[in-house]
Amino acid sequence: MPLALLLSLALSSFQELLYYLVKLFLTMSIYLFVVFVSFIFNLSLIVPFINFLYRLKFQRAEQKTKDAFNKPTPIFDRFHQHKTGTPVGGGILIILTTIFIFALFSLLFIFFDKKITANYPSVAAEIKILLFTYISFAFLGVYDDLSKIFFWKKQRFFGLRLRHKFIIETILALIIAFWLFFDLKIDIVHIPFFGVYKISYFYILFATFVIVAFANAVNITDGLDGLASGVLMIALSCFWLVSRSILDVPNSLFIASWLGGLMAFLYFNIYPSRLFLGDAGALSFGATFAVVGLILGKAFVLPIVGAVFVVEIFTSLVQLLGKKFLKRKIFPVAPFHLLLQLRGWEEPKIVMRLWLVSLVFAVFGLMVALMK
Repeated sequence: MPLALLLSLALSSFQELLYYLVKLFLTMSIYLFVVFVSFIFNLSLIVPFINFLYRLKFQRAEQKTKDAFNKPTPIFDRFHQHKTGTPVGGGILIILTTIFIFALFSLLFIFFDKKITANYPSVAAEIKILLFTYISFAFLGVYDDLSKIFFWKKQRFFGLRLRHKFIIETILALIIAFWLFFDLKIDIVHIPFFGVYKISYFYILFATFVIVAFANAVNITDGLDGLASGVLMIALSCFWLVSRSILDVPNSLFIASWLGGLMAFLYFNIYPSRLFLGDAGALSFGATFAVVGLILGKAFVLPIVGAVFVVEIFTSLVQLLGKKFLKRKIFPVAPFHLLLQLRGWEEPKIVMRLWLVSLVFAVFGLMVALMK
């Protein structure tokens, strides 16, 4: 009897969610149009952009990577050797086009006297936080990409050192967290099934941690063709629906502009990839994904819809701590997708199965996010 009751409740909840999503979808025509315009715009630019990157020689260099303790990582290099020469910088194109499409449709909303509602009184502050996150972490990523492609032979280290990158990320995240707290007046967290808790100034530290964690989580996940971009599309779509359900126009427009770019990019990023995100895209997208969740008040839904990102960074962190304190590896290799490769899984198989895992968690996360 308890099992039958549980199944009945689950079915009822799923039916309610389906009905709600159909109603929501019917009111999203303008935002779906934004996704379509962004997709076509990016699709028309991406091939010339790839050729431009080839001319600049902005391509993945032959890697001799080292871990946080300056030790070689031969397994990582072996699995990524065939990617040498592929253009890096797809994230830069998506960032530029997202900002353009977002600005264009925001102006059209104003021109046609459409009401721009937001989750907070200050629409300008919300837009400022979204764009600052998107752009500032992109600049950090661009520097890291440049270091890897052009300067690593001179500096004898592949990209920015971990501690330097972490310090800069933390400073940027602190700025964003201060704005979330002081400009948008966010000082509460909603923990699903438990309730809402006011944490006052501790919110600044909490938001900083979330932003830095997801910036690095997406960056770590971006190791297989189509993995990070596909998982991010699924997770972002969940927050897009949540954003639209609370009539948050800036967030809805921004995510729609972003999703169209990701869709076009994914066509060229699936195995065998013709274009990589690069750190500019991965760091920017991870941090902004976290900020979208924070603005929507769904910080504790982030690890559900972004479960793949969480597993990737968790395995990397455990490996790092094992080397630091136990002087040995916990896993044969990390992150998780490399472990699957080491066990003989083909790259497309890993990516598609993790997409499916992400989809399952996104549906569950959406149910949790839309709970009253």
